[in-house]
Amino acid sequence: MTASPLEIAVIRNDEAWPEDLDPLAERAVLEALKQSKARVRGAAELSILLTDDEEQHDLNKQWRGKDSSTNVLSFPQIEPFGPVLGILGDITLARETLIREAGEQGVSFEAHFTHLVVHGFLHILGYDHITDEEATAMESLETSILATLGIDDPYAD
Repeated sequence: MTASPLEIAVIRNDEAWPEDLDPLAERAVLEALKQSKARVRGAAELSILLTDDEEQHDLNKQWRGKDSSTNVLSFPQIEPFGPVLGILGDITLARETLIREAGEQGVSFEAHFTHLVVHGFLHILGYDHITDEEATAMESLETSILATLGIDDPYAD
């Protein structure tokens, strides 16, 4: 693992997650940090919670008012595009949804996991996809990050 002032904690609330994902998550976050040109300004912490559809459903309902599970949620604790310092926030991923989507998209579990970590971390930094312009910028950055990590463009038709 690369030495970084960014501490990344991968927490498993669902023991069915594979054990070897921590290095993938760290590599995805560090590459996203690099390509976003955001700079860590001191000690910083990020949590990645690996959970199941039931818990993700509860989080999505509580925090977004959506009565369903979802693949990834981000809970930023820093201002959008602000200093990368302190507690950055949390990213949560739902195992069953991730497995199902990877199968539907014909990609490996690891590739889809990496994509969702990158996507979630970009949300932590302030990126979004509410407008077409925002979506284009975020997807372009995701595609570039994933290409560096050896993963095909998830948005290609």
